[in-house]
Amino acid sequence: MVLSQARKGRGPQSSAGVPVWAEGREISPRRPALPGSASADVAIVGAGFTGLWAAYYLLKEDPALKVVLVERECAGFGASGRNGGWCSAIFPVSLDRVRKMYSHQAALDLQQAMNETVAEVGQVTQDEGIDCDFAAEGFMSLARTPAQLARAKATVSGAEAFGVRGQWQLLNGEQARTRINAEATLGGVYTPHCALLQPDRLVRGLATVVENLGGTIYEDTAVTAIGKGQIRTVHGTVTAPIVIRATEAFTPQFADYRRHIAPLYSLVVATAPLPDAVRKDLGLDSRIAFNDLRNLRIYAHPTVDGRLVFGGRGAPYHFGSKVSAEYDVDSRVHSKIAETMRDFFPALADVEITHRWGGPLGVPRDWFPSIGYDTDSGVAWAGPYVGDGVATSNLAGRILRNLITGRHDELNRLPVVNHASPRWEIEPFRWFGVNAGLRAAGAADLEERLTNRPSRVSALLEKLTGAH
Repeated sequence: MVLSQARKGRGPQSSAGVPVWAEGREISPRRPALPGSASADVAIVGAGFTGLWAAYYLLKEDPALKVVLVERECAGFGASGRNGGWCSAIFPVSLDRVRKMYSHQAALDLQQAMNETVAEVGQVTQDEGIDCDFAAEGFMSLARTPAQLARAKATVSGAEAFGVRGQWQLLNGEQARTRINAEATLGGVYTPHCALLQPDRLVRGLATVVENLGGTIYEDTAVTAIGKGQIRTVHGTVTAPIVIRATEAFTPQFADYRRHIAPLYSLVVATAPLPDAVRKDLGLDSRIAFNDLRNLRIYAHPTVDGRLVFGGRGAPYHFGSKVSAEYDVDSRVHSKIAETMRDFFPALADVEITHRWGGPLGVPRDWFPSIGYDTDSGVAWAGPYVGDGVATSNLAGRILRNLITGRHDELNRLPVVNHASPRWEIEPFRWFGVNAGLRAAGAADLEERLTNRPSRVSALLEKLTGAH
């Protein structure tokens, strides 16, 4: 069945810049801004997933703590409320790179912790009654070219040889198409360690839980400086012996951290709800996350209400690490994403794209997330996550709890703890380098389509960055 038999027309672009997750949401009044100077035991800059998970676990550990979160916009305004809805065990750096930087055992422990984190998020949503459509049905990466099929086989054999047996399952073409019936599918790989969720509901639900536990969230309060024992805002100063920086892609807006992180934009589209027959025919009637094994990352999944959410990288890095709402919509990149979606599913040629949005994600120079606590200054931090933060931010929250409260835990020995990434180059070298890398990833996909072999450019990029 083709979609045009049931629903035609691209429709008005009525929701440009607004995530589909906001569809039907009741408009609630903003929380009050910081009324003036205040004090706390722990002050957190940023009320996204990282800040909220840290507050949640700290308050669970010690309900007597006075925890204050300060947010420039509203809780979940950034990537936490506008991401693609994957809660996955993906770590942005390859396990082999982790092994080279730390040890083989450290890499194994990190992957195990990431796997367990997916289940942890699901458990918290259940325990706290957060209705966010959590569905742990796994993630499939399709192989749609001979080069991608070779990469799929290498992924499984490499994981087995490394010692993470069962992390990935190799699928032949029929097995893959039975799950997601995408055009030209030759095979793929599957892992159970991924869940889908409605991120806006999760972040708003988590904010409410934190408040119920005694935490205080101030919105519409811009932080101007983060320092030892205090955070300064436009409305006053919050003094606290412990300060957590949970600012992800917005980190470079603070002068002291200008070169710590490069913000990159990830953009997303969502379709109108698809007819049931179309969803069944295309394998979009499950809750499996999926993409294919191209080099320039994409991500997709069917939502509870029958839409297809489809996103990807490719938007340019903006000079000076600039972040702006105007970059959330890029007609050229959004059109390419929609084109890729239709390449996967030609039957969706006439589907209405109802939402186009995006947002920045943070990338450290070595693509390696860091979670740490400097006992001398009392400043703690977590991130950035290179686009894989829905799960990793939960792991970060538990590690921050441990480091701050002195709780002994196996998590404290993970390689992300107090990892120090090198700084990004000064401009214009940062601008040239980051955008050259984005173009190289696209060129690698073109190379593979032409040669039917894994790209040499891709291999070089992985060698340089450790990303996979």
